[in-house]
Amino acid sequence: MSFLMVVAVLAGVMFGIGALCAVYRIIRGPSILDRALAADVMLAIAICALGSEMAINQHTDTLPVLLVLAMFAIVGSISIARFMSKQDAS
Repeated sequence: MSFLMVVAVLAGVMFGIGALCAVYRIIRGPSILDRALAADVMLAIAICALGSEMAINQHTDTLPVLLVLAMFAIVGSISIARFMSKQDAS
């Protein structure tokens, strides 16, 4: 087994553990902000996993997917922040 394969498997395991922790926080989160943050973490994990897959396989085919995921993460974070700021004022 080559060093690159060991690193890829180790990265996959760490991404999987992080995703499971984020899913747990989405399910058990006591507030909507906890769930929103966990969803952002899930998007970040997906972006990092796709980026590492691109680096390991040396291609840029999934770069548009990365850009769309980043756009969803930014728009989602901003919309939740705006919603919560209006809710706190009342």
